[in-house]
Amino acid sequence: MQYNQLGSSGLSVSDICLGTMTWGIQNTQQDADEQIAFALDKGINFVDTAEMYPVPPNAQTYGETERIIGNWIARNEAKRADIVLMTKVAGSGLKYIRNAGPITANAIDNALTNSLERLQTEYIDVYQLHWPNRVTPHFGKHWPDGANPTKTDREREVDGMRDILQGIKRALDEGKIRHWGLSDDTPWGIHTFLTLCKDMNIPLPVSIQNEFSLLHAKDWPYLIEMCELENIAYLPWSPLATGMLSGKYQEGARPEGSRWTLSQRMGLFRDKAPAQAATAQYMQIAETAGITPSQLALAWCKQVPGVTSTIIGATSVSQLSENIDAFDIALSDEVLAKVHDVLREYPLGF
Repeated sequence: MQYNQLGSSGLSVSDICLGTMTWGIQNTQQDADEQIAFALDKGINFVDTAEMYPVPPNAQTYGETERIIGNWIARNEAKRADIVLMTKVAGSGLKYIRNAGPITANAIDNALTNSLERLQTEYIDVYQLHWPNRVTPHFGKHWPDGANPTKTDREREVDGMRDILQGIKRALDEGKIRHWGLSDDTPWGIHTFLTLCKDMNIPLPVSIQNEFSLLHAKDWPYLIEMCELENIAYLPWSPLATGMLSGKYQEGARPEGSRWTLSQRMGLFRDKAPAQAATAQYMQIAETAGITPSQLALAWCKQVPGVTSTIIGATSVSQLSENIDAFDIALSDEVLAKVHDVLREYPLGF
């Protein structure tokens, strides 16, 4: 296992971050315990969760993933210091979470108190803003008919970001969080937070996690360049495009128990013809290389310059093992050339 510095935090994190969003719907407490034990044995020291997990989010299971992790922490207190634990405060959109209100300083106070209680820990290593209050080009909104920046009230957003930072500072000062980060944000969001932090004398964000994969490479190179030059760790989430790059959803297949068989809050917006066509070609490249399609996608993600740690999730230990093994694979120049030929043909599969 390789380890990298998490931005300006001083923390050293594994190349792999264990994602947990299936714990509580697709996975039980026992499943989670087995995955954590396996991941730690493989050298993973980085775990990501969120107050709204598991996914798909709903009122009945809200917070269950954090509770599952908390149950593990309560039984393994001596190991708490060995892991870098991240969680996130949810933004607006879910009525059962703070009446669908935006992220504010008060929302952070409320959410953080509850997350710490569910996680049964005294501190969060990295506390993240799950998504911006404004509409951004994420979750299928990256096309010209998606997010519309001309409709954004800049001053209102900046005022809201100042308020958020007051909540972050309070949490840092109280020792409830050690660092903070962003998620699903843009170069403008990063730039504005950096400027405000310097003006307000508040520690800078140490990381950002955005969706990034062979089917969704929109952050390369511009946002990733900014992260690298500003010492902000870039953490890809959904490097398998919700499982699509494994090939299991080809030709309309829906394996029993898979994520795409569950109700999707935003629909299956990734299920587009170009994405399916690109996946078919990646599957052929993987077969020729003697690895699985998932391993090809993950090994590619790891070698992208500027990627700090890749967030992976699994619903079984066997799947987790396959994915972890991908990070020991060095793709040859020949394989990378074939992959990049497909990526140029389908730079955004969905």
